[in-house]
Amino acid sequence: MRAELDRLFASSEFNVPGRAKKFLRYIVEESLAGRAARIKAYTVGTKVFERDPGFDAQNDPVVRIEAGRLRRALERYYLIAGLTDSIVISIPKGGYVPFFELRAAQQVLPLVPSLPPPDKVSLQPLPRRMAWLGAGVAMSAAVFIGIALPSGSRDVPKPTIEAPAGPTLAVMPFVNLGDIPEAKIYAEGLTEEVMSQVARFKELSVLGRETSRNILPGADIAQIHRALGARYVLEGSVRAATHQLRVTGRLLDARTGAVLWSQSYDADLRVHDLLTIQKDVAQKVATAIAQPYGIIFQADGLRIGAKAPDNLDAYACSLKFYGYRTALSAESHSAVRGCLEQATATNPGYATAWAMLSILYLDEDRFGFNPKPGSSTAIQRSTDAARRAIRLDPANIRALQALMMVLFFTQQPAEALEIGERAMALNPNDTELLAELGTRVGQVGAWARGTALLEQALARNPAHSDYYNGVLAHHAYMQRDYRRAEALIRQVSLNKFPLYHFVAAIIYAQLEMKPQAAAAKGEFLRLIPKFFENWEHEVTKRNYRPDDAIHLAEGARKAGFPLPAGTAAEAASATEIPQH
Repeated sequence: MRAELDRLFASSEFNVPGRAKKFLRYIVEESLAGRAARIKAYTVGTKVFERDPGFDAQNDPVVRIEAGRLRRALERYYLIAGLTDSIVISIPKGGYVPFFELRAAQQVLPLVPSLPPPDKVSLQPLPRRMAWLGAGVAMSAAVFIGIALPSGSRDVPKPTIEAPAGPTLAVMPFVNLGDIPEAKIYAEGLTEEVMSQVARFKELSVLGRETSRNILPGADIAQIHRALGARYVLEGSVRAATHQLRVTGRLLDARTGAVLWSQSYDADLRVHDLLTIQKDVAQKVATAIAQPYGIIFQADGLRIGAKAPDNLDAYACSLKFYGYRTALSAESHSAVRGCLEQATATNPGYATAWAMLSILYLDEDRFGFNPKPGSSTAIQRSTDAARRAIRLDPANIRALQALMMVLFFTQQPAEALEIGERAMALNPNDTELLAELGTRVGQVGAWARGTALLEQALARNPAHSDYYNGVLAHHAYMQRDYRRAEALIRQVSLNKFPLYHFVAAIIYAQLEMKPQAAAAKGEFLRLIPKFFENWEHEVTKRNYRPDDAIHLAEGARKAGFPLPAGTAAEAASATEIPQH
């Protein structure tokens, strides 16, 4: 635990002032010494911040302020630089006693239980509480360093992850059909690279390397299905000549032997080296078959499509989630949200389902889909679900995407995009992530880069073109390329998502296409009549720069929307002093 503290302080990602570090070291050392019960605002104020004995924590908020700063800094560190750290230190709200957690196989195991808030502490004698905490520390140390506990000691419970019954893929060794010696080595390397790239998609299970290597060429597909439980089999071949290389891959349904997908890739060995070709081909294969909108998910979608949307199959719910993302309708939102809520209740260890549920809760807030009454807001439920997904699987792409989105829509764009970039580094082949990151990158003003990311997603997943083209049209509008924006919006089925009508209206208005602008305006106001009553809120939560907010307002006025006479961005711009 002390080593983790040293690692924290040495990291540039843990950016806090010296007194915050002193605060953290003090409460950690007090806990490890068995004195956690003494960690109060008063003791922290006097011992750490050197307040005098008359320190009043109610009137001097220094401890609360620094504790809040520490919580945010720790959370950020463990989502970025500390994503793979074996121990996690946190400070639960309601007190200042630190909580230590041991990560094992991307799971979280509580080590030192923090005391409940003061108003919930039972009235047992202080020495017993301290002894209980000390026993927790001793137990934790034994677990962490591998000391055998006495036979009479309680076993530390191990968390379990309940995995959904998703598809399993067997990657057969690629066969060498060429004559040159290098082709055999390339075929072996390509098999490894394909397995590595496909395994990045967490909704899919991939049989291990040792299992795949033991499958003989020409093995019966049905036998592989029976023996290994693989629902799909990927096989391929490599044929190399003097300067040319051809890789062929095909995906088979292991139960029926049907070929679901087949593709050939040609490369010139004089232009690219083998390793570059190997990585490029593996990424293309992985994206084609394993991405959320790829061949395997399409096949599974057809297979379970007849199931009711409220079934408890977590994997079936995840497929329905991707169907919802292509349409973004209130009707499918309600069905999929209910499905995922039941699925997470049945499979509480399924990180992907929690991540998807976070995004659906967020859509309650940003799109107004099926708001739920109650004390907990949609944003809070979205945040809680995203963080639970991260705790279950810190490297889960959908979990990182969900956290990126909820941070973005709670006005933390820098932190959101940092997490998004990290997720993309973990899996650059995931088109669902690429498109979402591209959208958010654009909204903070980097429209050209956002466009490039969206175009990558479109090239790899053309079946999802309605969504991509709709967002690309918005990006083109913001870059004042109205002709390209018009060409893109004409390729979109506007009825799939109400906001597309708004985008179409402002594009047509800028091009003086008045009948088209009026028609799009009328349809948007019919679908979302109160949108402009909350204009400032809608612009603010999407983190538009002032210049971009003004540009949106300009188009909206030209289209005839009932915009306020002067928006906040316009008022701020009018009062700025010109710089010479």
